[in-house]
Amino acid sequence: MDRSPRIPLVFCERTPSEASARAREFAEDMSRRRSVRDFSDRPVPADLIADCLRAAVSAPSGANQQPWHFVAVGEPALKRRIREAAEAEEREFYGGRAPSDWLAALGPLGTDASKPFLETAPWLIAVFQQRYGIGPGGERVVHYYPLESVGLATGILLAALHRAGLATLTHTPSPMNFLNGILGRPAHERPFLLLVVGYPAPDCTVPAIRRKPFSEVATFLGAEP
Repeated sequence: MDRSPRIPLVFCERTPSEASARAREFAEDMSRRRSVRDFSDRPVPADLIADCLRAAVSAPSGANQQPWHFVAVGEPALKRRIREAAEAEEREFYGGRAPSDWLAALGPLGTDASKPFLETAPWLIAVFQQRYGIGPGGERVVHYYPLESVGLATGILLAALHRAGLATLTHTPSPMNFLNGILGRPAHERPFLLLVVGYPAPDCTVPAIRRKPFSEVATFLGAEP
């Protein structure tokens, strides 16, 4: 069986007490992450966004095909175009496209078709899923588990941005095909989500929601924690 060249694994094992402390600190920090809709226009260095994206692209992917592309948008004119296109779709959504039960579920969050944060926040990161790849001769290359792979990378990106002290919002206007045209992405890439990134506004508030109890979302078979 053909195998690619092998290299030694770089692995940092922790003592049990250190591992527990690090895991607990990470869990507590991530529990404070909230979706933000009121952003400040304070600038965020492009290098910081790049470092967070470097963490994201370290994610595992099906057959190591890395079927993703991230477009970080800081240009005001492009952000305005994205807002205009997104709000057009959102007006259709809130004006009749969305079923009543979906709108009822969104009610406690206070969302509507107006998305000023798409211009106010210093960065928008458009995440694209490559449905298939393009080989060196222009041939189509099958991608395995592209949706799952992009989801893993996006989760790491959210964690990296939060750990860097930035606020985020996952925004998913439907459909999002306008992003391909505005950002010049090819047809084999499908928009996965639009991530709004920056600092929260000084008077920012968030809905008083609760997460499900841990016992409802995790099951241990064997030793209990």
